[in-house]
Amino acid sequence: MGMKILTGNSNPELAEEIAAYLNIPLAKANIKRFSDQEVFVEILENVRGEDVFLVQPTNFPCNDHMMELLVSIDALRRASARRITAVIPYFGYARQDRKPGPRTPISAKLVANLITTAGADRVLTIDLHAGQIQGFFDIPTDNLYAMPVLVRDMKEKYKGRKTTIVSPDVGGVVRARAYAKRMDSPIAIIDKRREAAGVSEVMHIVGEVAGTDCVLVDDIVDSAGTLCNAAKALLAKGATSVSAYVAHGVLSGPALDRISASGMDEIIITDSIRPTEGVRACAKIRVATVAPLLAEAMNRIAHETSVSSLFD
Repeated sequence: MGMKILTGNSNPELAEEIAAYLNIPLAKANIKRFSDQEVFVEILENVRGEDVFLVQPTNFPCNDHMMELLVSIDALRRASARRITAVIPYFGYARQDRKPGPRTPISAKLVANLITTAGADRVLTIDLHAGQIQGFFDIPTDNLYAMPVLVRDMKEKYKGRKTTIVSPDVGGVVRARAYAKRMDSPIAIIDKRREAAGVSEVMHIVGEVAGTDCVLVDDIVDSAGTLCNAAKALLAKGATSVSAYVAHGVLSGPALDRISASGMDEIIITDSIRPTEGVRACAKIRVATVAPLLAEAMNRIAHETSVSSLFD
């Protein structure tokens, strides 16, 4: 049995880095659109009996990349791949993980059903927005953490400096504690009230931040309103500097303008989502790669060894 790596059009650079790390060439495939934008996938080499890893985050345009993922899985299943692992560094629809009100969907569960029905045998992802999404799948699902990658960068940047790890909302306290433990730093919490989707208002800061370098940690930065408001409040309370470490840089709408105009020194994101030209050009955004992390996990899955020991 061999191991093969396939990529869709969502983040081919990340797949190439993973393949280079593992010293395995990317499998050849033709993934294109008909004139009406219908997705067509053709696997151009034999995958019968192979352990295939399909790398395809489902970021913008989310629905297009989701269909590429599903159609590719179906193509691999019909080509008799022995095992298909959907490697989804960024899992789209993860924020719709519960019913926020009556007559609303739980879209994360729907997407989990679609991936399973398409024929995936396993899912590998990074920093799910909500841990319970693992339970939405009826197939093995490994949820990796970008924390080791981000903490390594954090320790190099803030060596010998007094830092405070800050959660931008109450829901991220567990994440902030985990970072604070590894950094041996205190934590602070932003108490905010969200008036509408994509709009937030900072209400209060729990913890001492004056005279420290504040490091905001989160799983997703989308429109960047929450982080920029938090940075403004922290600086007003006497923080020496503010930076942010975020697993997934969605960065939609006015995000880049807000970040450029903010008082933050920089935001560090991973390449779980393919950085756009605008992101690469933004002086306040830096990208850390998760390719080695994913490659190690994929190698362990292929050789049936422990994935969780990556984080021991």
